[in-house]
Amino acid sequence: MTDALEYFRTRLAVETDPSDVHAAQKAGDRFVLVDVRGDEAWAQGRVTGAIHLPYRLIEQRAPQEIPLDIPVVVYCWSPGCNAGQKGALAFAQLGYSVKEMIGGYEYWVREGQPFENDEGPCERVFDSTVMVVRT
Repeated sequence: MTDALEYFRTRLAVETDPSDVHAAQKAGDRFVLVDVRGDEAWAQGRVTGAIHLPYRLIEQRAPQEIPLDIPVVVYCWSPGCNAGQKGALAFAQLGYSVKEMIGGYEYWVREGQPFENDEGPCERVFDSTVMVVRT
């Protein structure tokens, strides 16, 4: 039981999910949400309120753009993408407090959270296979 307790405690210290991130945004919690995907993915769609910093550029840009005392939450495409983990590692190596938003952009959109693309806000869609849809 000790192994399971430590595993889940450690995992929850470095992971969050779209619902919790959206609730934290609404509550006005102090953190920066970072989309670590490439330019084409960012243009196609992103979480409303996120900033764009591809994981390959974090080491060079983050120290100038994000104060070290602000917690960071990163995301990539989906559970099938490990760019979020690469981005979280890069932030952690620089000394940031960082979490990965599991599920990434895919689950953010599927849960009906606000998102946008280069043309502006997109229509929110709620996917009943990943959440309870309340009308």
